[in-house]
Amino acid sequence: MKLIDSITQFHGELRQIRRDIHAHPELGYEEQRTSDLVAQKLTKWGIPVLRGMGGTGVVGVIKNGDSPRAIGLRADMDALPMQELNTFAHASRHEGKMHSCGHDGHTTMLLGAAHYLSQHRNFDGTVYVIFQPAEEVGAGAKRMMDDGLFTLCPMDAVFGMHNWPGHPAGTFGVRTGPTMASGNHFEVIVKGKGAHAAQPHKSIDPVMVAVQIAQSWQTIVSRNVSPIDSAVLSVTQIHAGSATNVIPDEASLLGTVRTFTVEVLDLIERRMKEIAEHTAAAFDAQIEFRFTRNYPALVNHPKETALAVEVMQSIVGMDNVDPHAEPTMGSEDFAFMLQAKPGCYVFIGNGDGTHRDAGHGLGTCNLHNPSYDFNDELLPIGATYWVRLVDTWLGKAE
Repeated sequence: MKLIDSITQFHGELRQIRRDIHAHPELGYEEQRTSDLVAQKLTKWGIPVLRGMGGTGVVGVIKNGDSPRAIGLRADMDALPMQELNTFAHASRHEGKMHSCGHDGHTTMLLGAAHYLSQHRNFDGTVYVIFQPAEEVGAGAKRMMDDGLFTLCPMDAVFGMHNWPGHPAGTFGVRTGPTMASGNHFEVIVKGKGAHAAQPHKSIDPVMVAVQIAQSWQTIVSRNVSPIDSAVLSVTQIHAGSATNVIPDEASLLGTVRTFTVEVLDLIERRMKEIAEHTAAAFDAQIEFRFTRNYPALVNHPKETALAVEVMQSIVGMDNVDPHAEPTMGSEDFAFMLQAKPGCYVFIGNGDGTHRDAGHGLGTCNLHNPSYDFNDELLPIGATYWVRLVDTWLGKAE
């Protein structure tokens, strides 16, 4: 593994930064302490800082040479509304909040790269280090863009990275094209007619209608979507009633739909609405149908992905880079940035969980798990990747 020596020597401080962020998690658009920490570090290292984009977003501007070329590197800062089960020293100090997706590590890896780049300006152009709020919910990437990210910080390409549990530390995965699915949610309210549970014939039972709709929706992926296309339709909530002897007036269904293409998403939304309306009509009920498109599919660009593969292989070797990584049905709001700029999003292996300190929870070290913890051994690897990506994209200064 070919890591940058000075970044490896800085590993101890990066570890402290990462664990400090982990101990003080903040939810989307509440990342005030985290953004203050990031801005203070960048300023200390002589990097000009832009603040306020996306509310709590921070952008560091690192320039060298005369080239107009520029590259953006993005990390996310927000935590999740979860109770941490770990009891080690750097466990969350905030009830009901936890860094269970590794954004503390993502932020720290980018800080490690920024520290090196501020001291070794061997590139020709501009590097924008982007620390984004609200990736989990709230589409912080889009809000930063709406606040002028790409106007105030004109860049030729933008890159992102996420840790991936279960893959060995020191490995990378990436793919060209659709890599993460679009994230969408729905809510359907079935309006019937309530009655005494002992007199169901006097009702229009919305519970039975909701059950019929939920079951019929499961045929959309299996019978309407082509077997070649990937899609997920999950009903995750059904709510109705408040007493055992009352048939309620209404029932609601909520859940998520994930696809890699807009065409498949259009098909699923249309069929869901048709099935819900026609099923309700068969029972003399009515519906309200709401379908919200949150995050688009994340699609990596060919040229930038090929360059990322080249950089990763130069660091960890060809055998430790999978250029055809399996796509995931999870969603990522970095997709908005890739719709506006060419770029690439890669996965860095987080290990199997054996890296965790004594006092970790009994659960697995998976994303969004209360026993998760980021693997600090990744910090110099990820930071080295960012730096080598800059060197390769912008070229060496004369």
